[in-house]
Amino acid sequence: MRIFIPGINGFIGSHVTEAILNRTDWTVSGIDLFSSNIEDLLGNDRFRTFRQGDIFKEDDWLDEQIAECDVVLSLAGIAKPAYYLKKPLWTFELDFEQNLKIVRMCVKNRKRIIFPSTSEVYGLSDGNELLEDESRLVTGPIPKTRWIYSCSKQMMDRLIFAYGQEENLQFSIFRPFNWVGPRLDTFEDAKAKTARVVTQMIYDIIHRGEITLVDGGKQRRSFTWIGDAIDGLLAIIANEGGNADGEIFNIGNPANNCSIKELAVMLRDEMKRIPAFAGTAARARLTDTTAIEHYGKTYEDMNNRVPSVDKIERLLGWKPSTPIRDLLRMTAEWHAANAP
Repeated sequence: MRIFIPGINGFIGSHVTEAILNRTDWTVSGIDLFSSNIEDLLGNDRFRTFRQGDIFKEDDWLDEQIAECDVVLSLAGIAKPAYYLKKPLWTFELDFEQNLKIVRMCVKNRKRIIFPSTSEVYGLSDGNELLEDESRLVTGPIPKTRWIYSCSKQMMDRLIFAYGQEENLQFSIFRPFNWVGPRLDTFEDAKAKTARVVTQMIYDIIHRGEITLVDGGKQRRSFTWIGDAIDGLLAIIANEGGNADGEIFNIGNPANNCSIKELAVMLRDEMKRIPAFAGTAARARLTDTTAIEHYGKTYEDMNNRVPSVDKIERLLGWKPSTPIRDLLRMTAEWHAANAP
């Protein structure tokens, strides 16, 4: 199987490429702005092509690659709240317009596409468990620009379904729930306060001596080890029996649901056990700020996100297995081993 991955150097892209090369006989091609996360993989015989470039400017090359592959795993996008609050237009242009372009190339070339939706499409949906085909997708008012990311992804989901219905596009959609692990974000991101929560907390413990909790850290999320998540994604790509065709799958770990404050306390405890971080972690304190002070007036949050993973277990045989303390420890250990 020939896999083409726009956004191959990102967190998900680099991990899924590594897994494909190590565990399958598939080949990989990709494009991204940088190659920092995949440098060690480029010499592999089954890494067919890498182009360092911008998908905004590479239409002809993208079309050629899509024509030559079997599956497109379109991972190019923005997934950091700090960016879609500050750059909502860029968020829409990349997450929607550029991915729509790729989907249309897949339709033209009769290729299967696997698209990353987001747990954010569920928005303010109520209920204890989020179901792929049943939960309502509820977003906030227009002035809360954080929802442009959710809406861009939701509209892509709907258009992909429509192309499946009218043009027989072969597709699968997956919704990541707070995947965590090595290469999630860089410390440069965290220094600028644009990293996602676990990387930001690790950096803040080491370099600031404190973790700042927005609105007391009462929001709850479900955290998933990247290794478990990639197993689920590989099952979608493999598509045994065609069970992934035309389906949306949550990929998350409902057993790892906790508040952000609970996350901070657990992470600090795990870092105390790592010699390189033990001293700073023992001294680190928790502080509070408001969402307006931290993000500005255009931010709005949801209280909880718990995925149902019954569907992916039933159709593809996947379920998560890594407890939250283990994934926090392994992520912190990676940072200790790879500190600049």
